[in-house]
Amino acid sequence: MRRLLSLALLLAICLEAGAQLNVTTLRTSGLENPQGIDPAGVNLSWILETDKRATFQQAYELTLKKGGRTVWRSGKVESDNSVRVPVGVPLEYASPYTWTVRVWDNHGQVSKPVTASFSTALSPDAWKASWIGTDTGDRKICPSPVYFRKTFRPSGNIKRAVAYVTSRGIYEFSINGSRVGADYFTPGWTTYQKTIQYQAYDVTAPLKRGTSLIEALVCPGWYGSGMGWGAPKDRQRYGSDLALLMQIEIEYAGGRKETLVTGPDWQMSRKGPVADATFYDGETIDLTAAYSWEPATVLPSTAASLVPSIAEPVRIRQVINPMRSFVTPKGEKVLDFGQNLVGWEKVRIKGRKGQVVKVSHAEVLDKEGNFYTKNMRAAKVTSTFVLSGGTDVFEPSQTFYGFRYLKVDGLEGELNPSDFCAVVADSGFETVGRFESSNPLINQLQSNIFWGFRGNFVDIPTDCPQRDERLGWTGDAEIFFRTATFNGNVDNFFRKWLRSLREEQNERGGIPAVIPDIFFGTNVDHACGWADCATIVPWQHYMAYGDVTVLRDQYRSMKAWVDFMLRSSDDYLLNTLNQPFGDWLFWSQDNDRSGRSAVTSKALCAQCFMAGSVEIVAKSAAILGYKDDAAFYDSELTKIKKAFMDEYVTPNGLVSSDTQTAYVLALYFGMLPEHLRQQAAGRLAANVKEYGNHITTGFLGTPHICEVLSEYGYSDVAYKLLLQETCPSWIYPVKLGATTIWERWNSINPDGSIVGGMNSFNHYSYGSIGDWLYRYAVGIRETSPGFRTFEVDPHPGGGFKYMEASTRTPYGKIRVRWEADGNVIRSIVVSIPAGTTASVHCPDGEVRVLGSGNYGFGVELE
Repeated sequence: MRRLLSLALLLAICLEAGAQLNVTTLRTSGLENPQGIDPAGVNLSWILETDKRATFQQAYELTLKKGGRTVWRSGKVESDNSVRVPVGVPLEYASPYTWTVRVWDNHGQVSKPVTASFSTALSPDAWKASWIGTDTGDRKICPSPVYFRKTFRPSGNIKRAVAYVTSRGIYEFSINGSRVGADYFTPGWTTYQKTIQYQAYDVTAPLKRGTSLIEALVCPGWYGSGMGWGAPKDRQRYGSDLALLMQIEIEYAGGRKETLVTGPDWQMSRKGPVADATFYDGETIDLTAAYSWEPATVLPSTAASLVPSIAEPVRIRQVINPMRSFVTPKGEKVLDFGQNLVGWEKVRIKGRKGQVVKVSHAEVLDKEGNFYTKNMRAAKVTSTFVLSGGTDVFEPSQTFYGFRYLKVDGLEGELNPSDFCAVVADSGFETVGRFESSNPLINQLQSNIFWGFRGNFVDIPTDCPQRDERLGWTGDAEIFFRTATFNGNVDNFFRKWLRSLREEQNERGGIPAVIPDIFFGTNVDHACGWADCATIVPWQHYMAYGDVTVLRDQYRSMKAWVDFMLRSSDDYLLNTLNQPFGDWLFWSQDNDRSGRSAVTSKALCAQCFMAGSVEIVAKSAAILGYKDDAAFYDSELTKIKKAFMDEYVTPNGLVSSDTQTAYVLALYFGMLPEHLRQQAAGRLAANVKEYGNHITTGFLGTPHICEVLSEYGYSDVAYKLLLQETCPSWIYPVKLGATTIWERWNSINPDGSIVGGMNSFNHYSYGSIGDWLYRYAVGIRETSPGFRTFEVDPHPGGGFKYMEASTRTPYGKIRVRWEADGNVIRSIVVSIPAGTTASVHCPDGEVRVLGSGNYGFGVELE
């Protein structure tokens, strides 16, 4: 029995001493002090912090300044909104701004004013620069890197100078030998034939020093590396050229202006230290190479629109030293960094002039302990360094690799681990989440999820970061999206990717399987469960971040996709489109004579996802005020579900295929009538038991299986799946030393042998279990968009003594920690951000509705 302590109120975690009201985390259009953003639709966000309970914003005041002059003041606005508040005045192009906010709360407190800054982009008709570069003219040949330079002397005292830069390929540039900015792989990967991003950099300080040498390097990147699988000659996707476009706007003291642009007065060299660099094969750096300067060639302009960046660029995240060095049974000199990561190496080498050192990259060692690269397929993933004869430092940052191990060839003598480090890089958005529990294996699983997440979010959400693929597979992004939002602030990251999705959608409404679409419409465009990212990601984005503009921006695309499915169905049954993937990589057995492989009908899966997408469009239409659309799609949804029942469900409630995935999708998408749902959940639980408490789902069923089990009272079964240590399971790879999520349940067999062919050891899809850990195990679930309201409803079990998780929402940080004896919660601690309300399921069984603050509840167990 449980005895309540003080009506279950154990302690107040934080006294309201002082209770100062602070405004933090200022963001402009979702970014921190951004440069060169689109002046149209600029919005402002902030977060309130206070120790005083039940606090919400009652009013705010915004002040916008340009050059120290106030250009807009909102006055005191009675509003509780602090998320993406529109600027109330038109903004000028190519201009710097600062904005200040102060807030009044419901307790009569007023915050101190806090200030942030931003600058706006170049006007589309203000571009005067010319594209300069090289063009091989042969789409079967990957273009080599090209260098550019220009000497500039200012004609007065510079007040402000801003460089607007982009490329066909990826660029970096420097002034007087110092790299400008901390961004990598700019301008980023977009639908290059339609949209090319550019970045803005304040270069006032380096240009003020007198005569300056402006230099730039353009390498193939996504544009020119040749992406995808198959023969290299067939991989060149976008162009045979590499080109630079740069425009520097200079304002002198006194108001005079000057524009410096790329053109024929620049010089270029087709030779230089970076002799070769592609994303699959690697980078060659030759420190004996000499430049060969010539007048720059002006290339034709592109039909693509130049647009300012809208998401965080790729940045260096951290630097890791090797754990050990060793020699393999084959005699290979190898370094182990202890973590499968994404980035590149930095190497210090002393040797003979012209000496060649090669560094190869691998994720795993084979059964015998040798360096293993077969899973890289056609990708060479090798850095080649040609030494100058002195002590050289090499950093191949014009490419990236997925690796834990480095093999070094051509180095005389033994490896010195202190001469090597790994540079970890990914898109530079903020980490916002944390998870910890009493079980070390689950903590390692969370670490694997996190490292897989960061390593595959390199400008776009990729499937894998290492082999000859690294593409924006829609299904992978869709099933992992909710897990991603708990771990990182992926708001703008996905806005950028969704823009590419809109641009790649074809006339009939189909969505290519990879975004950006390197196959230009020749690949499948109707893969249900993959193409449904067109509806699922915008809806989940809205729920995570609370901004309706994402739904507004994507609505036509969402509607076009569901209309395509409805047109393709036969009397509301979507069995007419031959599905290419279905429940991809479900559990199967070789030479399966007894029917144990968990094969789920692809058409059944498609019907469920069609229903889910139609329901999302109906809800989105209602939110956006499209009443006729909302009514129409609600009506269509009823017919889709009836067709599902008629085709796939027996009168006694057996769902055809009778697999875990079949029941999961039927329940998750609400395909069954109320009276059959609990029975279906029981059948699902029985199936799990039949397979010895092993998971058998693939990409479509895995994200939702534990959620469905918990929703229908089977959290004990969900925990058995979570904690299963033999294959197939989440913990099986952990027990074998995995440090990221594997592509397959059995990427490595129990005897240490590696499954051949398609096999990535950093593939975040199965990491979608992280969503259940946050939402159900710890119990943090939003009940309105942006977590304005949420519930804390933990599902303890599995022998966990405690779990703790936190995530930063648009309103601030939510933190929950519970402790349990067996499956009974003993205490719970909750932090609720200002401006939000939480319904907390307390240990005494009561649900308490609480405003912001820190709370603790507990019971004494007898």
